[in-house]
Amino acid sequence: MNYLAHALLSNNNTELLIGNFIADHLRGNDFGNYSQGIVEGIYLHRRIDTFTDAHPLFKASKRIFYKGFEKHSGILVDIYFDHLLAKNFQNFHHQALPQFAEVVYGAYSSHQHLLPQSSSRFLDYVLKNNIYSAYATAQGIEQVLFHLSQRIKHQVRLDESLKLFTEAESELQNNFSVFFSEAQVEFSI
Repeated sequence: MNYLAHALLSNNNTELLIGNFIADHLRGNDFGNYSQGIVEGIYLHRRIDTFTDAHPLFKASKRIFYKGFEKHSGILVDIYFDHLLAKNFQNFHHQALPQFAEVVYGAYSSHQHLLPQSSSRFLDYVLKNNIYSAYATAQGIEQVLFHLSQRIKHQVRLDESLKLFTEAESELQNNFSVFFSEAQVEFSI
């Protein structure tokens, strides 16, 4: 799962939210500079990733992108699952997506001084482009994937995977709905 899902699975806990946001930008297990709550958020992120990678519906969804994007299929499913979450956010949370994003962005911003430099730079991008709300549209996802293609420099245009997504959207929606419902139970939302 990508950033929006991780934020939602932080259960409205600011420290879990911050730890969950920075986890991809940290290596190892030396988190002495962070509060216990933020460290719990880092480990929550890792548990979510482990759950996701092992889930049969996530694995099945990855296969949809094997034609041309096999190496990046996990990243694509993470992002497309966030798209499906954003598009149907009202099915998974009591707040509308724009209000949820505003609260989350506020928590990130008020703790930006604690973020690793790479997380801080990414936060600037998230805020500038209102990424969580942008996830709800095909155009927003296409833009996110285009920017990601520029950052990873593997000479692959991840935004070109949108055609595969569109062709399999119904299957991916079904996979996501079951998968995320199970994730919500697993992580007590």
